Amino acid sequence: MELHLILIFMICAALVAVEMPDLISSVIALSSVGLGLCLAFLLLKAPNLAVTQLVVEILLVIVLIRATINRDLPLVKDGRWLFNTISTFLFIICFLAFAYFGLKELPVFGQPLMRVSSDYIANSYKDTGVANLVTAITMNFRSLDALAEMAVLFTAIIGVLAITRKAGRVNEK
Repeated sequence: MELHLILIFMICAALVAVEMPDLISSVIALSSVGLGLCLAFLLLKAPNLAVTQLVVEILLVIVLIRATINRDLPLVKDGRWLFNTISTFLFIICFLAFAYFGLKELPVFGQPLMRVSSDYIANSYKDTGVANLVTAITMNFRSLDALAEMAVLFTAIIGVLAITRKAGRVNEK
């Protein structure tokens, strides 16, 4: 029941983000969707995904707020709405075509291609003692991947700090 409420909250927040008249309000409403996803991961007992979602969400909100402050939509105001509309629809059509061909190549649900996954599913609880399968695989079997993921998040944090820093030197007196 809690998960359903969080999903309804996320859908409502996404609709609010779409309907907001200014960009900064849309970014803030969109960040609540990411927060809802983080809470959903916590309810599904996947804390590693929740932490990653929260860090990425915070970084993206910082970048989006930085990008939308003091910005307007000059292409819409200059009468180029037809070009914007056509290019948006072309992008959506290309995205859907790539998604269709990419998803068509996936195996049928329940018939995995690799045999390693069945060993993970069968032995993860007895090997690790962790109830959540995703956490057991990520933190025990794939710990080097988790370390690399943390390095990527650290690099993203450094990138956000570099973008949002104030230019110039501090006067030391």
